[in-house]
Amino acid sequence: MEKRLIARGLLAGAVGAVLAFAFARVFAEPVIGRAIEYEDGRTEVAHAQGVHEHGVELFSRGVQGSAGLGFGVLIFGIAMGALFAVLFCVAYSRTRNVGPQRLSISLAASAGTVVYLVPFVKYPPNPPAVGQSDTIGSRTLWYLVMVLASVALALAAVWLGGRLAPRLGAWNAGLAAVGAYIAATAAVMLGLPTVDEIPGPMRDAAGSIIYPGFPAEVLYEFRLASLGTQVVLWATIGVVFSTLSGRLLGAEAGTGRPARIPA
Repeated sequence: MEKRLIARGLLAGAVGAVLAFAFARVFAEPVIGRAIEYEDGRTEVAHAQGVHEHGVELFSRGVQGSAGLGFGVLIFGIAMGALFAVLFCVAYSRTRNVGPQRLSISLAASAGTVVYLVPFVKYPPNPPAVGQSDTIGSRTLWYLVMVLASVALALAAVWLGGRLAPRLGAWNAGLAAVGAYIAATAAVMLGLPTVDEIPGPMRDAAGSIIYPGFPAEVLYEFRLASLGTQVVLWATIGVVFSTLSGRLLGAEAGTGRPARIPA
């Protein structure tokens, strides 16, 4: 049963990745193009001033925006689909009054929040033209630390809610667990370093602005499109997996009611 559910998680992740890629191509790519135009113009001015601000591209912008983007989203979607199915198996074996469809949708919303939305608050994504090439390693490291911290604290909150439920009731225990998660993640965010590499105006030796800073509207639109891409991915995983798991578990039960997974 678990293997069949994981296979359906892989399928749900692949479908979600395809739709997320399509969303990104429509909404994020035009914004990335505007960011690249800004970068090219700034680079030309910097070279004219004898300054070199950016590193060498390992892949062309065309590869990054088509094959590279598609492959990356596909791998991420499939991996998240598999992990989501494993999480579903664990959660479903420990619940009694929640059907597979409802549980799947709830888990997808929770997973998207913990894995992406919370780290997004601390380290929102930037378009390719933003950030220095020599700090990409540290920026990636701190982002991964935030993701791992969010996941670990979410698991701890689930454990805490289970321990408090017999004394406080399920509803109050859930509220206490969510409050503890929010407080703990806020403390982690305050403790982690802040990354701010948005290019400001370029000035000459006399202090006059010779090239403007990165457009705020482009940055906003890119981050909004990135958030929308993740919403499409996780919503699709939840909906597709809820449909597939509901059919599988109902068929296994043979009575029209979902079967349970052994704990």
